[in-house]
Amino acid sequence: MTLSDEPAAMQPPGYFQFSLTEETETDGSATVAVSGELDLSTASEMRDHLYALVARGTTHLTVDVTGLTFIDSTGLGVIVAVLKRAREAGGNLVLKGPNRSARKVLDISGLSRIIDVID
Repeated sequence: MTLSDEPAAMQPPGYFQFSLTEETETDGSATVAVSGELDLSTASEMRDHLYALVARGTTHLTVDVTGLTFIDSTGLGVIVAVLKRAREAGGNLVLKGPNRSARKVLDISGLSRIIDVID
């Protein structure tokens, strides 16, 4: 059970809802949908999940951020780290559907110039 699966009463104070869902294809690609807040308290869950995919040979990743409500620098760092790991394994990472505020963060940080973003 991950924190995002626990009833709200059992979650630590200050914890915000976060979830990941995955669809893996037989061609070595996967789409991971992220919802909620990607920040210091949730970034390690996403990093570990995506690193595990790459380690299993799923190197072409689409991260659907349509349901993302917030991202901080820790979340951005995870995206960059996973992008690097995927590219080292011969794959890539694509962000799909960032909302207006997430897109602004990607543009201001310069990440939209190194990461493929699909609106």
